[in-house]
Amino acid sequence: QVQLAESGGGSVHAGGSLKLSCVVSGLPFADYCLGWFRQAPGQARERVATIETGGRTTYADSVKGRFAISKDDAANTVYLRMNSLQPEDTAMYYCAAAAGFSGSWCLRQLLYTSWGQGTQVTVSS
Repeated sequence: QVQLAESGGGSVHAGGSLKLSCVVSGLPFADYCLGWFRQAPGQARERVATIETGGRTTYADSVKGRFAISKDDAANTVYLRMNSLQPEDTAMYYCAAAAGFSGSWCLRQLLYTSWGQGTQVTVSS
């Protein structure tokens, strides 16, 4: 059973930075996608960034150049570094795993079947 646990959320002023962490355990396959998603109140959940086994990354257009996803395989942890945060980045952030997938499959939110409990990020103007 895949388990994910996020941490690192908080409240910052616009222009500030945060780094989210997600400890992942129980991935059953060598290939996987790990992703950060977010959901603001009243809005659909959206993909923020993904990283696959080999380290290839993708980003939503709204966060390109500001956010960076990375992973530490030895620590079983995936990170999301968020710089130049804006009020529109306010949301609950979730990490998720799509076991057994890679490449362009990582863009498909429906393939992410294991989710963490989320961590709140609030950015004030």
